Amino acid sequence: MIRSDCRTRRGLNLIADRWTMLVITALHQDTKRFSQLHAQIDGISKKMLTQTLRDLERNGLVKRVMYPVVPPIVEYSLTPLGQTLIGPIGALRDWSEQYIEEVERMRAEYDQRDRNSLPEEIIALVQQRADKP
Repeated sequence: MIRSDCRTRRGLNLIADRWTMLVITALHQDTKRFSQLHAQIDGISKKMLTQTLRDLERNGLVKRVMYPVVPPIVEYSLTPLGQTLIGPIGALRDWSEQYIEEVERMRAEYDQRDRNSLPEEIIALVQQRADKP
């Protein structure tokens, strides 16, 4: 049984959303400002980037440093704990690079099969009903 409070699920809850792994990957090599992260991660809104960074900081995975200048400068970097996710995320990236096209092909075949089989199923049901006395 995979319990709702097991360590694996708790760990996956930290990173298994749409943006977290992308933010961690973007911070892998360098400290970045918010605007740099926003420009680097295609499709993320400023609101979602802010929320993701706050969550990562709250969980000890990202360090936020604000410099008291005008205008304020805020930089983000991975903490040592956040750095430990680079390997597992890299493994998922490598898997995706190798297999995602196959997954997408299989999905398209499945979707096409479902579309093609529906009319056949309907015809068979109609025939069964017509054959009943």
